[in-house]
Amino acid sequence: MGVRMLSREQARRLYDRIGARQDTQAFYEDRATERLIQQGDFGTAHGVLEFGCGTGRFALRLLSQHLSADASYRALDLSPTMVELAQARLAPFGSRAEVVLTDGSPPTSEAAASRDRFVSNFVLDLLSEDDIAAVIREAHRILAPGGLLCVSSLSSGAGSFSRLVSRAWSGVHAWRPALVGGCRPLELLTWISSPQWQLRHHSKLAPFGVPSEVVVAARA
Repeated sequence: MGVRMLSREQARRLYDRIGARQDTQAFYEDRATERLIQQGDFGTAHGVLEFGCGTGRFALRLLSQHLSADASYRALDLSPTMVELAQARLAPFGSRAEVVLTDGSPPTSEAAASRDRFVSNFVLDLLSEDDIAAVIREAHRILAPGGLLCVSSLSSGAGSFSRLVSRAWSGVHAWRPALVGGCRPLELLTWISSPQWQLRHHSKLAPFGVPSEVVVAARA
């Protein structure tokens, strides 16, 4: 039997209900996204695509603190509520920041070789294995040669306590995925260890015992 997953429609309804409360997950997500910023060399980026932007909190940080003044940002999300929140949050950046409502499927309509950063934070762990593989393939197509894939997710853990948390989280997900936002622990390198990618950074963190994984890889 496969892993129980939320459908895209179920995920959309769930995250419409959650709304701004999604930002309460910052207590464990921020350690991973901080590491991603450190390793993603965003100061040299010209075009960023974020798959699953949520409330736009990560985009705001990049635009206000790390991206150059001529860098553009395109953010995608399947939740109308999240898109509205992100649009309001990024409005001060005008045409530099675009937030787009999608159906949550892999971003096949994005232009090839059009971006030099592809970002996704705590979104791949919401997807089926087939969709994760498809998103990674699309990221490779969308990135220009040498562009960076920058992703983070829940993980299996790196120490005894975080592995225990990971197993408990997986158990809840198997019982009722919506209770954990539809997300479950992953091993990101399963989808990124290939000749198409050159691994730049890989780490696992466990703030407050919640295990997260960070991967930065260059498009070969």
